[in-house]
Amino acid sequence: MARKLFIKTYGCQMNVYDSARMADVLAPIGFERTDTAQDADLVVLNTCHIRERAAEKVYSEIGRLRLMREARREAGEGDMLIAVAGCVAQAEGDEVRRRAPSVDIVVGPQAYHRLGGMVRRILADRGERIVDTDFPTETKFDSLPEQSAPQGAAAFLTIQEGCDKFCTFCVVPYTRGAEYSRPVGDIRNEAIKLVGQGTQEITLLGQNVNAYHGVGEDGETWTLAQLIRELAKIDGLERIRFTTSHPRDMDDDLIAAHGDTPKLMPYLHLPVQSGSDRILKRMNRGHGREAYFRIVEHLRAVRPDLALSSDFIVGFPGETDQDFEDTLDLIRQVNFAQAYSFKYSERPGTPAAEHQDQVPEAMKSERLQRLQALLNEQQLAFNEAMADRVVPVLFDRRGKKPGQLVGRSPWLQATHIDLDPVRADALFGAVSDVRVARGAPNGLVGSLADPKQESAA
Repeated sequence: MARKLFIKTYGCQMNVYDSARMADVLAPIGFERTDTAQDADLVVLNTCHIRERAAEKVYSEIGRLRLMREARREAGEGDMLIAVAGCVAQAEGDEVRRRAPSVDIVVGPQAYHRLGGMVRRILADRGERIVDTDFPTETKFDSLPEQSAPQGAAAFLTIQEGCDKFCTFCVVPYTRGAEYSRPVGDIRNEAIKLVGQGTQEITLLGQNVNAYHGVGEDGETWTLAQLIRELAKIDGLERIRFTTSHPRDMDDDLIAAHGDTPKLMPYLHLPVQSGSDRILKRMNRGHGREAYFRIVEHLRAVRPDLALSSDFIVGFPGETDQDFEDTLDLIRQVNFAQAYSFKYSERPGTPAAEHQDQVPEAMKSERLQRLQALLNEQQLAFNEAMADRVVPVLFDRRGKKPGQLVGRSPWLQATHIDLDPVRADALFGAVSDVRVARGAPNGLVGSLADPKQESAA
């Protein structure tokens, strides 16, 4: 009988990709994914260390799984293995083993290609516990199975890992390591396989994706812009996106690609974190606000309909009222279609955690509320401006109601339509034109456009 695998994924899109590949690694030894932890013979927590209290949330989840495992044993329903993977595992490997004796496997993000062997060892000897947080000399991508499960109409594809920027608030260089870029040929082959499985949209992933510098089949180092243009040649691949970018690596050729590559979607996530030059310097971001404005200006010159999203940290150590006002000013000038914003929280081992001028929690909360109100206002206005427009939507999810489909506009807006269930089944996984009825705070609502009416108009 097949064993059941449940993976809970925290954090970024790269963890979503990693979780899918973990399932691929475990499939050859008989594990099939299930949607509930209660049914699982193996539960993997694929963790993220970026968000506030990330590690404590993982330990709380481990506690719930331990009780679940004990209940399964008492009911005679078999055992449950527990594995902690990802960035919390990397940052706190031995600490996880000390604080959570119920965890069988702790594996970092650079070692999960060895997960199958670890599980075999545990199944052979239930007394063994394994911690593997090494940065192996071989790339894990060379050791992953060639066979992979279909991801659907929209898929993630990791092309770059790690970061060499060392922003003072960030743990990524310590948990994911130095920048590494996969070879062009490997990426193209994986993209072709995804398209063969029905994928129409691929999002290229990296902690610092626009620092991509992979080796091409010509032996030369390729940039992200070159890679995008190469992937755009794949028949059946209709849409390309990439995330997450750093302003320091937004070069002229990548900006030009937004204007000369129709398959590259008009949406860019470009984190700035702060609008204050003083805070940007303390963050070690390597750019100022004027440099960010110039990038935005050049992008909108080549692609006027480009939508921008960003990340913001509120209450970074030493942030004054003026620093915060500078951030609000940047937001007003750029006008974002979407953004993610968080209160600064200390990450042990990062330089910012050692600063003595931490901002009081109440002040961080008040500033975050003001910042999010402005961002939400901009996002709603962007969505409302789509009303009565016809936009092509890739339907990659089913809604909560029978016949409801949810898809992605070119600007990554969640777009909802209601159909009869038979017609919904026929359109699932396809791109269709939608006439937008209204914009909502978190997306669009519309109906299928009538081709006859649209052509007459």
